[in-house]
Amino acid sequence: MVYHKQILSRLTVVLICLFAVSCHNTSKPAEKVIVENPNEMNQQTSDNIKQSLQYALENGGKIGDNIVLNMDSATNDFYTSVDYKNVWSDKEKWNPLADSVYTYIQNAELSGLFPNDYHFDVFKSIKTKLDTDSTHRMDAALWTKADLLLTDGFVHIINDLKFGRIPADSISINKKDSSFNNDFYTNALKKLLEEKQLTTLLSTYEPSQKGYWELKNGIKNFLDSMDRRTYTHLKYPYKKNEKDSLAFIDSLETRLTESKCLTIGDLAPDSTQLKSAIKKYQGLKGIKPDGIISTSLVKLLNTNDIERFKRIAITLDRYKQLPSQMPERYIWVNLPGYYLKVWDNDTVALESKVICGKPLTRSPLLTSSITNMITYPTWTVPNSIIVKQYLPKLKTNPHYLQKIGLNILDKDGNIVDPTKVNWQKYSKGIPYKIMQGSGDDNALGVLKFNFNNKFAVYLHDTNERGLFKRSVRSLSHGCVRVQEWEQLAFYILKYDSTNAKPNEKIAYNTDSLLNILARKEKKTIFIKHRLPLFIRYMGCEGKDGKIIFYDDMYGEDETIRNKYFANK
Repeated sequence: MVYHKQILSRLTVVLICLFAVSCHNTSKPAEKVIVENPNEMNQQTSDNIKQSLQYALENGGKIGDNIVLNMDSATNDFYTSVDYKNVWSDKEKWNPLADSVYTYIQNAELSGLFPNDYHFDVFKSIKTKLDTDSTHRMDAALWTKADLLLTDGFVHIINDLKFGRIPADSISINKKDSSFNNDFYTNALKKLLEEKQLTTLLSTYEPSQKGYWELKNGIKNFLDSMDRRTYTHLKYPYKKNEKDSLAFIDSLETRLTESKCLTIGDLAPDSTQLKSAIKKYQGLKGIKPDGIISTSLVKLLNTNDIERFKRIAITLDRYKQLPSQMPERYIWVNLPGYYLKVWDNDTVALESKVICGKPLTRSPLLTSSITNMITYPTWTVPNSIIVKQYLPKLKTNPHYLQKIGLNILDKDGNIVDPTKVNWQKYSKGIPYKIMQGSGDDNALGVLKFNFNNKFAVYLHDTNERGLFKRSVRSLSHGCVRVQEWEQLAFYILKYDSTNAKPNEKIAYNTDSLLNILARKEKKTIFIKHRLPLFIRYMGCEGKDGKIIFYDDMYGEDETIRNKYFANK
């Protein structure tokens, strides 16, 4: 009985192995298939396409040595729908659309794309062979690869124009979902083959936002003067261990050599020569030559046209994460640009400088809408500020908060005597509120704009209005300070009134707001028709055909670059 069970078990294993082999038994496509009669080329190419796709689906997209389809599933579904017929050539001749797609891929940078993401070099090599050599022109294997590469490249372009290359995050609304399956790509390809309008078709998949097109339209001027020399990219900060420290110094030496500030091999890490080389580079860039390795120095070393183009690509992709249809009117805050704009039917109705969070207390990215405004607000200090900034000082000077105009309150709202509290026993927080009363000296100024969010941040006025004169304005604890707060408040009230339904009463208008402010009265003004708010991180933008780059103060572009664009 035991013997029979062993035999049965072995047979089961054999059958499983045979089944597994049978499921992956498509032979590798032949590297050369010569067809002497051009009239037979289409059928042979069609047969090869079917075999190549089956092999690709079983082998991670591979269709030959070093050739991998990026969108093998969608590409296969398209060819299945057309009985695996070749669509870009006919009897050893290119169809006109093939040249159009090839040219688009060749100039893909104009759309913030990278040609080799869509097989440009490989396809160019195959096309050259087919165009210049009669023997190669008889090779069905080459025509097969050309057809598959153009289809896969076109499908990939649609995907990147529509959805971008950055994965959706928590604030993205235009997320790729089940409604965009392989039929989406098949229908796009069929529409192209039927209407033969490539540029018009592709533009329908791109964002409609004015900012997107202004940035895209500036790319040509950027590319015309682009310095395409490659430089070593430095990763900084690095882990403080011997291996990573030495690797960083090696990269830094190489980078300084590329700028002709150092002759490689003349020094050891941490030498005086390295410091001198840094000073030389700093002098060339017109900054104080202190020879110190810092974040700002590394940013400068990493700033070149190739890296700038990657920032353009990243920013275009961030537009693709916005809703496909933006509201008619909305507030737009671009943190790296330090500005707020109110958009009204594609027209900027209001623009203001802003102050946003420091790199250590950065302002969050979010989508919300204004719910209410508070005149002469009080300020309750967030726990993070209490722990990092105030608690250490209270431990040495209990009167510190009183000196800067802040009160300590218990859970019942009573003022607490700071000298009677043992501050030494607290480290992660305190059982009290720290609050600043309303008034002209309040950190929030005289008006606060509230909107629903999980970060406890808001837009507001400030009592330090002189800070708006600075060019670098990442200075707050996370909230966004608005220079033109009064004009923003007026617009919100006007928006609320304009959208009121017949017989709907709106309690406040600009006159009533001015009266409340004149009386220095604390008042909550609820907004019935909420104005949408978008706080975003766009590292560059187009203006008058040129591209303006902003400081990547939070390192958001650098993080995306290292993860998704490092090898571009």
